[in-house]
Amino acid sequence: MTLPQWLSIATLTGMMALFLWGRFRYDVTAVIALLAALALGIVKPDDAFKGFSDDIVIIVGSALVLSAAVQRSGVIETATSFASRHVKTVRSQLLVLTASVGFASALVKNVGALAMFMPAAVQMAKKNEANPSVFLMPMSFASLLGGLMTLVGTSPNIIVSRVREDMTGQPFAMFDYLPTGLGLLAVGLVFLRFGYRLLPRDRRAAPSLGEALNVAGYVTQATIVEDAAPIGETIEEFLARHEEDEVTVTQVLRGDMQGSLEPTMHLREGDVLILSGEPDALERVIVRDRLAHAGEETGASESTHGADIGVIEAVIPNDSPLIGRTAGRLLMRERLGVNLLAISRAGEHLTSKPGQIVLRGGDVIVLQGPLELLPQRITQFGALPLAERSIRLGSSRGSWLPLVILAAAMLCTAMGLLPVAVAFFAAAGLVVITGALPVGEAYEAIEWPILIMLGALIPVSASLQTTGASDVIATHLALLAKTLPTWGAVALILLVAMAVTPFLNNAATVLVMAPIAAVFAHDLGYRPEAFLIATAVGAGCDFLTPIGHQCNTLVFGPGGYKFGDYARLGAPLSLLVILVGTPLILWTWPL
Repeated sequence: MTLPQWLSIATLTGMMALFLWGRFRYDVTAVIALLAALALGIVKPDDAFKGFSDDIVIIVGSALVLSAAVQRSGVIETATSFASRHVKTVRSQLLVLTASVGFASALVKNVGALAMFMPAAVQMAKKNEANPSVFLMPMSFASLLGGLMTLVGTSPNIIVSRVREDMTGQPFAMFDYLPTGLGLLAVGLVFLRFGYRLLPRDRRAAPSLGEALNVAGYVTQATIVEDAAPIGETIEEFLARHEEDEVTVTQVLRGDMQGSLEPTMHLREGDVLILSGEPDALERVIVRDRLAHAGEETGASESTHGADIGVIEAVIPNDSPLIGRTAGRLLMRERLGVNLLAISRAGEHLTSKPGQIVLRGGDVIVLQGPLELLPQRITQFGALPLAERSIRLGSSRGSWLPLVILAAAMLCTAMGLLPVAVAFFAAAGLVVITGALPVGEAYEAIEWPILIMLGALIPVSASLQTTGASDVIATHLALLAKTLPTWGAVALILLVAMAVTPFLNNAATVLVMAPIAAVFAHDLGYRPEAFLIATAVGAGCDFLTPIGHQCNTLVFGPGGYKFGDYARLGAPLSLLVILVGTPLILWTWPL
């Protein structure tokens, strides 16, 4: 081997060691590896930043934006609530989520299926006070297994189909992969249902400022408008439709009606509900039931039309001019262009309209208004801002829009109309352009350290090919395979493809390994199908690192995982794929 080839292998080995050590954050480790490769001359300066324009970076960033838009839409909460009522235990919920992602990945690109179901996993974890990391990595692995079942599920399947067509004149059909992929998915789902316990229990994504300062026990008002879901229901039925303890109806205001709150009271159009609960729960109920937030039923201020509307939490200090006054008396919406959405007061159960509550020092308020106006009003009120909070302000009529856009993007990729990167980038742009996701939230949804890691690692990993190190490894591998029995050669191809994927990504692995597999088949006098399928399966099953496949990268930040966590769950699953996959391949594709 030449010196550049040795240096390339040494750089990648050192990078993996730094990842496992965990002394530096993953994006910093990637930057270190890129700088080392540049210093050693195995990556040319002109190629140093090509990784940032790679399709994988675009796909991961766009998928994170789409996932945030779907989560914000409210559709996921409805589906999650339904599932949570019927599936109670973590293991059963995990099986539902992984099976859903797995089978969806057979029909659409696996990263798209994962992006669609990630919000459901996060919401389900919150409802059960579980850690989202319990669900996210198993779902990523299930999406990889599900993608093995069809031609369009994952890139390696498409590439080996072309290799077969070049060799035999006949490509693989859409469902030629199904027997092997379905068997592996079934075994994988059973393993993940029990094997999730191998993951560390303390993994959790770093909370945002808004989450860290989250204040419970808000009271807000919502008006039952025309076509709202609660019309005709009793208060008891209204609460039963939502999760227990999600929200509380503290008062119903109807004209001059007075008296105690009766659970059997029927709700009518025009009733004003005084709701108490945590902000996220209040958002879900108001959007899901098509209620009107405080002030929305009478129209926003003229100054807010066409403005970029947002909300902010603030605490009222003891010297604030708001103390002793109400939002109604201050005419906040009419004179000042902001709307008091909710109030939280420690130690008290508030039952009046937010606009009628006399404010005190220590109260936490949520104000809605134009983003350029809110800081000025906060200062004018003498309040102290806590954190911006994403609250859905539109009606639920547009709640399906992000899901429709995502489905259209996945359909375009499945039919071959658009490349995955283009389809996902266009979809991410559309959810922002249509207002389904505000621009600020779109930027917040992107895990920038992950994109830095990917952009830095791509040219480092490519050095294996540019220096010729991958060709040398392939030559030695071919010599070894000739000494093995047929099943051993198939298993070796599967194992090596699985091991190389983290360094070359799955598509590059197939491009390197598929010709080697074809040579094996020719030299041994066998048909190439079994060896090509083994290549595709190995390249599509990177369970050991967060960098070999975009699905693993997608859950890395939201799950709060460390680099070594993937191997804890992925190593046993990889061994299972080799042990089960080899006979399945040979049974489906006789030599």
